[in-house]
Amino acid sequence: MSAREKTVGVIGGMGPEATADFLRRIIAATPARDDEDHIHVLVDNNPKIPSRLAALFEGSGEDPLPVLIAMARGLEKQGADFLTIPCNTAHYYLPAIAKAVSIPILDMVALSIARLAARSPRPRKIGMLASPAVQKVGLYESRLREAGFTALFPNADDEARILAVIRAVKAGKLTDQNRRDYADVSAALERAGADACLIACTELSVIGAPNARLPSVDALDALVSATVAEAKGTTQ
Repeated sequence: MSAREKTVGVIGGMGPEATADFLRRIIAATPARDDEDHIHVLVDNNPKIPSRLAALFEGSGEDPLPVLIAMARGLEKQGADFLTIPCNTAHYYLPAIAKAVSIPILDMVALSIARLAARSPRPRKIGMLASPAVQKVGLYESRLREAGFTALFPNADDEARILAVIRAVKAGKLTDQNRRDYADVSAALERAGADACLIACTELSVIGAPNARLPSVDALDALVSATVAEAKGTTQ
């Protein structure tokens, strides 16, 4: 490993497939001729983290923060120079996790909004393809507004369909009907006025962009690019 390179620590397992997809994308995004050109990644792929949905959306689950902090501290102790969290909903806990460690954590929310702002033409109304917990805790909405965007969320019925898609990915049981539902929700957001979509759930990132007509930004891609740049000491 080059002296100027940094080691990344991944707070993963939310869910396991999303973490694996994140790692695949890091490999694909890293310029490399051989093994040694790739970045050093420490991964805590822990699917036993208490459910963020249960804690934030349903209001009945165990607080995942103590486990997230323990993971962050463990990765720091193992030698990580910075941390990433390939889960949008878990970014609700980022400020508290950041206070518990002495190394930086990449902010996928900020990175995604910056990527939207860099698009040309610049979109105005952003269709949110995300876990219902993202809307409930306001993870993106106020920060999008501060950047000059309006967040559009699915209606209650479509929210339930998106949640079913997310749960299907977590269970490894994604069906063609799930894919159609995902595309239908995106189309409904387009009809509501969205001129771009933000894929703000890493389970949905596993599936990809659902609407070829509507420009989209994938939060996971934004995190991947920033992770490689930070590790390599380059600019994005």
